[in-house]
Amino acid sequence: MSVSARSLAALVGTVPSLPAVFLRLTAVVDDPRSAIRDMEEVVYEDPALAGRLLRLANSAYFGFPGHVDSLSRAITLVGTRQLRDLALATSVLDLFTGVSSDMVSMASFWRHSVSTGLIARALATWRREVNAEQFFVAGLLHDIGRLVLLLKASESMVQALQRSRNNDVLLHVVERDILGFDHATVGNELLLQWNLPPAICAAVAFHHMPMRAGANVPTAALVHVADVMANAIAFGSSGMDAVPPLDASAWAALGLPVSVIKPSLNLVQQQLAETMTIMLGTDG
Repeated sequence: MSVSARSLAALVGTVPSLPAVFLRLTAVVDDPRSAIRDMEEVVYEDPALAGRLLRLANSAYFGFPGHVDSLSRAITLVGTRQLRDLALATSVLDLFTGVSSDMVSMASFWRHSVSTGLIARALATWRREVNAEQFFVAGLLHDIGRLVLLLKASESMVQALQRSRNNDVLLHVVERDILGFDHATVGNELLLQWNLPPAICAAVAFHHMPMRAGANVPTAALVHVADVMANAIAFGSSGMDAVPPLDASAWAALGLPVSVIKPSLNLVQQQLAETMTIMLGTDG
């Protein structure tokens, strides 16, 4: 197939760009002169987004004591950049439609993606990362390039899915064999077009090869580990039946003890159904 990953990512012109409300929200967050009320006003331009963010603030996702009854309270508790990242996550989920259920179950795809994001967030919290929500976004979006391929290169992806399942070969390996690139490369190109932070782009680009992510190895390694864990526990599927191998160097790069795995997965099991319902309107 003689098409580059960059040109393929450019074909997402038929897929909506990030919502204008999110772009305005980013401008407000990046403006040092902005106040919480400015962010609140932008979010209220999208009532559905405002509702989702308030429901998240009151869910097991955060576990705040007491009821969070206003966006200003949610922003104060969660933080402006963190709430911006959650707004990004909830916005992206609405952008992709039209993937045939004959190729992949979208319910299962998003369950895997949300699970990976939740595991990444849990591990980031153990690492005491400043903005754990960015890791949730990176995990949520790690397979978004596969949606582009399913929509824009469907014949090749049908072939790739069949070969992967029939021969028990990892799907991203088959993608590279058939297309010359895989979903991680395409996802990176898409996120670069959306001007998302370099760490998120790198995590998506290198979630199968995290030690090649340069300065962003910690983020890519964390998403890689979360992806493997979500696949191993069968928290949904992005179309791949086999569990990708864990890169031992990636786990070592996180500097976490094995003892954090069980409580992290227990936490995700508590959060998954409610988070899926809030973000997608479906059961977890």
